[in-house]
Amino acid sequence: MSTCTTASRDLDEPLTGTAATARTWLLLEQSGPWGPKALTSSHLDPELGRALEAASDGTGVRIALIRRPGRHADCGEPSVRQVYVAHTVPGNVWLHAATTSAPERLLDLDFTALGMGDPHTFDDIFRGRPHTGDALALVCTNGKRDRCCALLGRPLAAELAGSGVDGVWEVTHLGGHRFSPTVLVLPFGYAYGRAQAPHVKEVLQGVREERVVVEGCRGGSAWERPAQAAELAVRTAAHEYAANALTVVRTDGDAPRWEVTVAHTDGRLWHVLVAQGSSLPPRPESCGSVLGSPARMDVVSVRELHPAVVTDPARC
Repeated sequence: MSTCTTASRDLDEPLTGTAATARTWLLLEQSGPWGPKALTSSHLDPELGRALEAASDGTGVRIALIRRPGRHADCGEPSVRQVYVAHTVPGNVWLHAATTSAPERLLDLDFTALGMGDPHTFDDIFRGRPHTGDALALVCTNGKRDRCCALLGRPLAAELAGSGVDGVWEVTHLGGHRFSPTVLVLPFGYAYGRAQAPHVKEVLQGVREERVVVEGCRGGSAWERPAQAAELAVRTAAHEYAANALTVVRTDGDAPRWEVTVAHTDGRLWHVLVAQGSSLPPRPESCGSVLGSPARMDVVSVRELHPAVVTDPARC
């Protein structure tokens, strides 16, 4: 059976620069089935889902539903739900957790503050605390969005959970169905494609060591797609894998060409030229869709700069 995933893999489509963009992730536990747009097509009150979409729009916060791996009997509403919020910008990375029996209180959150990296609104409303357990491995399993996510994602989530990996959740939609199984790891916010259980375990070990595994990485969700590609290219060129070592301080240009400045905490700077290309030959971006040529982020050059080269710091 031909799927969007097999087409993408057979054509060796690059993963770099394809992660969903969000400075902050807000995760709400919701058991039962999920529809294509889970916030408004699940057991969650659709009016609440629409209100959450509106409240978070343009704030840098992305909301997703999560559930435990395994069978999902249609048992009605859970009395108590797990809630997480994570900020992924280097220098201010955090993951806080809470439980709630009143998901409508999410509307009381200051989404702008959350998007800017301030957790106080979450902690005050939900008595949230820093998450002290293992990192979260969020495996996309939303088969109503694309069948590959269910066919490939659910077995991966079950295998990870069955082998004793803590922090594994199924999640609604991470983008890039054709890269299934797709995984987002929090708190650092790096996404992975075509994931297999041994690789995910390696990635999670890296998180425990505050280290980024670049193999199979789609990018860090804190950045837009050109900056995702640039940051990963610098990591590879400089052999720098410490999670908080690099940050994107400036992106100039527009499609199809960008100049991205990446900074190291030790003061080093890199200039990265990124060009947008088209993936050829045409392939389905999702199962059942017409053939298309998905945009790809190609790193043209990586050049280390002397700090004096960067001027006008107000633009960073």
